[in-house]
Amino acid sequence: MQQHAKDIVIVEDEIQVARTVSRAFADSGYGVRHFVRGRDLLHHLKQSVPDLCVIDLGLPDGDGLELVREIQARYDIAVIILTGRGDTMDRVVGLELGADDYIVKPFEPRELVARAKAVLRRFERKAVADAEHAGKTARFCDWTFCPDTYALTSPQGDTTTLSAAEAKLLRVLLDAPNRILSREQILEMVSGQDYSPFDRSIDVRISRLRNKIEEDSRDPQVIKTVYGAGYIFAASVEWSDS
Repeated sequence: MQQHAKDIVIVEDEIQVARTVSRAFADSGYGVRHFVRGRDLLHHLKQSVPDLCVIDLGLPDGDGLELVREIQARYDIAVIILTGRGDTMDRVVGLELGADDYIVKPFEPRELVARAKAVLRRFERKAVADAEHAGKTARFCDWTFCPDTYALTSPQGDTTTLSAAEAKLLRVLLDAPNRILSREQILEMVSGQDYSPFDRSIDVRISRLRNKIEEDSRDPQVIKTVYGAGYIFAASVEWSDS
């Protein structure tokens, strides 16, 4: 049976860039829609939810980061940020908001399509894993985490809602307890990107997660650093019905 073509939405105000990207996706067999403004995308999402959104940060009606934030709060959609900004903090913030990849202009359209394919494959695997864990809660060190709601509850009963990026990272760690994961592995599993020695986004997210879980984030006992190798989630994990 023929698979349904994936739908891609591009939000980009540079018309030539939008045409180039749209053509690259169309030539690869994807259905493509293009919008210039963020509000047009939000209106479209009320009628139809695509498989992937490619969003430029510099939009005429607002900051693309705020658009990503709003989309991730309402919909379960893969997102790639496309931008002329090379600032590392923008990249970290975008991934923290739940974006699945981040590409800086100028770029090669074929690379964008290849990375989109990787994001969509990972998103499909995530959907299968989510179905397996649907309605289940992870327990570790008297903490509980509900992947369905991103709710993290402390041993004292205090509940915090994690960001999309923190929830993705914690889920990766919970699925591989007591196993050393390199930064390369974690970055690929969380966002499907190739690791660069200069990429510290995983370290930033690990630090933020430690601040929530560890009694002393300077001396972590759950999310431990294995120097020269990566990180290890040093705790037993049990999954049970919520």
